[in-house]
Amino acid sequence: MNYKIPESVLVVIYTPRGDVLLIRRADAGTWQSVTGSKDQAHESWAATAVREVQEETGINALHPDCHLQDWLLENVYDIYPAWRWRYHPEVSRNTERVFGLRVPDQTPITLSPTEHTDWQWLPWQAAADHCFSASNAEAILMLPRFDLQIGP
Repeated sequence: MNYKIPESVLVVIYTPRGDVLLIRRADAGTWQSVTGSKDQAHESWAATAVREVQEETGINALHPDCHLQDWLLENVYDIYPAWRWRYHPEVSRNTERVFGLRVPDQTPITLSPTEHTDWQWLPWQAAADHCFSASNAEAILMLPRFDLQIGP
């Protein structure tokens, strides 16, 4: 069996106005930012972020109008027991690297229908309140620290 690598990214996608993109998980119905695991152990954090954003939203994070920023933050957390079967039996914790991706207003979204069922743009404070994951909400609340255009 090919086990998942316990290293993943969380990418907060937002507009210059401070609206944050949330996508609804198909398997759980919860709202979140883009997340996903490395495909290969040697895959860089940035390459993982670019790939996951493309797969989950159709956004090209390398487009000149977009700005991908590694926030140099990592969350380490216990993997939910319901998902642990995807990982090697000795693995119980995941390391998640946090990125921000500023995109132009009106950026089109194309969801992966096997992963997500809906999307919405919300003001950043409301988006944080709407997230299922506490680490996702915390990352969204840090947005003004990493993009000075977004006011507190």
